[in-house]
Amino acid sequence: MSASEEQDGSRFSRRQLVKYAGVGATLAAAGPVVGGGAAWAREDGEHDGKRGDSRGRVWRAGDHHVHSEYSGGWDDSVNPPKFIKGGDAVYPIVTNAIMAKNFGLTWAMCTDHGGPNHSKVNLEQAYPDLLRSRRLVPEVLQFWGMEFDAPALDHHTLMIPRHDDEAKMLHDLESRFAKLDAFPKDPGRDTEAKMVEFLKYAKDLRHKPLVIAHHASRSATGLGVWGQDTPREFRNGNNAAPDVYVGFEGAPGHQAGPLNGEARGGYGNHPTYGGYDQMTARVGGLWDALLGEGRRWWITATSDSHVHWTRGGSDFWPGEYSKTYVLARQDYADIMDALRNGRIFVTTGDLVTSLDVTARSQGRGAGVGETVTVSRKSRTDVEIEIRFRPLEGPNHNGDRPRVRRVDLITGRITGPAALDTDTNPTTEVVARFGPKDWRRQGKDYVIKHTLRGVASDMYARVRGTSTDEAEPRADGLESPWEDLWFYSNPVFVHVR
Repeated sequence: MSASEEQDGSRFSRRQLVKYAGVGATLAAAGPVVGGGAAWAREDGEHDGKRGDSRGRVWRAGDHHVHSEYSGGWDDSVNPPKFIKGGDAVYPIVTNAIMAKNFGLTWAMCTDHGGPNHSKVNLEQAYPDLLRSRRLVPEVLQFWGMEFDAPALDHHTLMIPRHDDEAKMLHDLESRFAKLDAFPKDPGRDTEAKMVEFLKYAKDLRHKPLVIAHHASRSATGLGVWGQDTPREFRNGNNAAPDVYVGFEGAPGHQAGPLNGEARGGYGNHPTYGGYDQMTARVGGLWDALLGEGRRWWITATSDSHVHWTRGGSDFWPGEYSKTYVLARQDYADIMDALRNGRIFVTTGDLVTSLDVTARSQGRGAGVGETVTVSRKSRTDVEIEIRFRPLEGPNHNGDRPRVRRVDLITGRITGPAALDTDTNPTTEVVARFGPKDWRRQGKDYVIKHTLRGVASDMYARVRGTSTDEAEPRADGLESPWEDLWFYSNPVFVHVR
């Protein structure tokens, strides 16, 4: 490639970016975006409207679980153990940002693994690289945080709000609470009580972080046979900090595993279903049990990118296959607000690029993450509108995916349940829609359905698929590109 081509971002094809996005080749790929205009991506997270103001919000794709070379290894022959850069994940932070931009993301998050004294590595080595990456790729808002080695649990996103002291904030939280950061090891760091202490501490901070569970059923050994993460722990954590501990990955990363003969998602004990964790994919399962209590508990989809599958890993690039869409402005604060409040839908294989689910009754309406309140004294029919937009053109596998079916799922909200409850028997697929059931409005397809005589609190959520499976089947080694699904987060109906 000539020097003139390196300076012309328009000449970088997706294939060339993949080729150049390796360790030691970052600047070659970064060159075209240096100085790129992004005046709308305000670093301080402020915006013209008030907090919660809906003006300027559109669906923006992102990924909150991406690893860099600061997910390293450890030399245990020295005391304390020495950090080995690139020992686990291999790509520089800026490479991930370049690829995120290339695959259509407008926000992403660096989430590296912890380890002995890793809080110092993050503060002194990784954070300066993040600042450099923000300058090189301003089109992608790049959050700071880590893959938190949560006490007594599997890994979690710890997302830090964008502010001047974000680096010190992560250092404080990681050094105090991450179970692997202490050296020598401290067994007291690996208890549920420590996790609850962490969440209570976090919720009282001026700049509240977000905590989202990763690959929650990866250690489960059967359907409903839980491993490291349990319903009890989710409930206790959410009770301790409901505006901090807000959900789990519906679709975990490592989705490219089958392309190299490995289990999809790395779920070697019990499989994913259509690429989604059993906690999400099972109608009436744990996610529905939490929603049935009225909890604001959301799902996301991530890459968990460590090493691309073409280089022997099990991963897609950020945004190449999985996307978490948030309804937000292009600023840090509003993206976190969307994640905190459930203005989210997720998709794989770019099956859709927008998805709106609206519940209306008695002149009021609400979208995903929101609540519409209706009166028993009036007619309590609830109109559900589903509006989705298919991908225009091919996805990143060169396919043109087609939505074959959309399902409307509802469940009753019955109040607090026992801590170990993992099912909601009131949840059901109330309607299934095919292409003959939706009508086109511009670039969107619209479905309308009436829920008759709603007499008690409930929620509604939507999923869709490119397959003909009535329910997502347990995954084997089929290509993930042939098994695509999207899921909305719920809209709530309160009857008073």
